Amino acid sequence: MSRNGNPYKPIKARLERVIVESDDFSLKTFEFKLLEGNHFDYMPGQFCEVSVFGKGEAPFGIASSPTEGELLKFTVNKAGVVTTALHEAEEGMIFGIRGPLGNWYPIDKFKGHNVLVVGGGFAFTTLRSLIVYILHNRNEFGELEVIYGARRPGLLLYRDELFEWEKRDDMKLHLTVDREFPGWTRHVGFVPQVLERVAPSPKDTFAVVCGPPIMIKFTLPVLAKLGFEKDKVYTSLEKRMKCGLGKCGRCNIGEKYICKDGPVFSLAELEELPPDL
Repeated sequence: MSRNGNPYKPIKARLERVIVESDDFSLKTFEFKLLEGNHFDYMPGQFCEVSVFGKGEAPFGIASSPTEGELLKFTVNKAGVVTTALHEAEEGMIFGIRGPLGNWYPIDKFKGHNVLVVGGGFAFTTLRSLIVYILHNRNEFGELEVIYGARRPGLLLYRDELFEWEKRDDMKLHLTVDREFPGWTRHVGFVPQVLERVAPSPKDTFAVVCGPPIMIKFTLPVLAKLGFEKDKVYTSLEKRMKCGLGKCGRCNIGEKYICKDGPVFSLAELEELPPDL
């Protein structure tokens, strides 16, 4: 429920900073400051509805971590009316934020265990939130390994941050692009291929997967082949959502509503749901 007690009423927020993430300008990160107090309780994996007044609202996973301070961060792909309006916005403009909504990655379960994060494309947003949270509370978790890929180097999100993570000795980061590019010295290949090549151990490890549906489709069999148990593999289905409150019915699968019962589910939970028609 929204912090103001009314789940339908957005909180006003000022756009503080816009960061261009991709070389084609299709991906931008927006940092907002709430205008009704600084306290906003959320966890990695949750999402918000961002309102562009006069245009509409759309759901976006929270890319910032609650450990980072008062600014809320969302990374948005320019694709429709609301996202285009966001991409054309200027710093200082006022927007609405409704949330936090949905569940989150089961961090309490992860504590004391190893965590494998597998991401693709601009779905890396909530995974960034999770990684930053773990790094902030590093002594509460076991080994941290991250595999992240995009079609080309210029589409990787948070590149400066990624290259800093590569230098750390308390995590392993594997970056990949679909094919070879001049100057690219890291992995080449699709994320599932790199996952199989790297072959992280499933021992005492939870895996979190988020990316395009086709990436997830081919990643899950690799995790099974490596020996990961279904109740230790989690993914997010946030792409299916619309209203965020389970009212519009666009995100239901059987009796479950992705926006209310999810968007985070274990693979074991997903297999109990009826086929997605």
